[in-house]
Amino acid sequence: MAAARTADQGLSTEELQQIRDALAGGRKPKVVFTEAAGQIAGQLGQVVELTDPEVSEEWVVVRFGRDELPFSPTDLAIAPKGATGRRAPARSEPEPVAEPEFKIVREPVPVPRKEAAVTAVDTPPASPAGGEGEPKPVRRAAKATKPKGPAGLTVTLTYADGEWTLAAAQGTKSLAKPYMIKPAEALKMIALIDVPGVHEAVEQIMAVERREAEQQAEKLRAELAEIEARLAELRDAG
Repeated sequence: MAAARTADQGLSTEELQQIRDALAGGRKPKVVFTEAAGQIAGQLGQVVELTDPEVSEEWVVVRFGRDELPFSPTDLAIAPKGATGRRAPARSEPEPVAEPEFKIVREPVPVPRKEAAVTAVDTPPASPAGGEGEPKPVRRAAKATKPKGPAGLTVTLTYADGEWTLAAAQGTKSLAKPYMIKPAEALKMIALIDVPGVHEAVEQIMAVERREAEQQAEKLRAELAEIEARLAELRDAG
């Protein structure tokens, strides 16, 4: 019963305190994404930080794959012991195609480098021979401070289980959780990527999708023809 409650309602106050104690002890407790997390429901992650819940409702930072993104406690549940995450069932026909993942990363615009200003100091005349000379002044360069640029923006376009999803994050902050987009919109984005092999992989995916759609259409046409024939028999019998 406790597992069902956690999966439906997310992390409780007691579980959040357990996670906080585990982080203080140097451990990174495992969690599982609930249905509230959307496309990644059932997958496993590790809590790496708890931020301020007063600043944002997404204050539980979870490491998922190579990313560390903030989530709401309702998106998470304590992972049961021995959990390995939920995998999508494999298709028997047609032959599965490797699912590519494309990332469009916009790096921060570099700030123009400021040249260090050098201040020249006049050197006094040399002391008479035999006397102790005055120490020569040292030229000092003014230290230029480099302003901190904005965090990098990462936009991720993913194809999985016949669906295209788009997500965005800036640094460790999630700007947009994975959400579905139309294949036409995904193909427009891919057309902007000039990387060898990417377009070939997408063509293979679309070929499989078209073949499946044609098979489904043929099946529906056959069923419709059978229903129309049955309807004609009933009309003749009447």
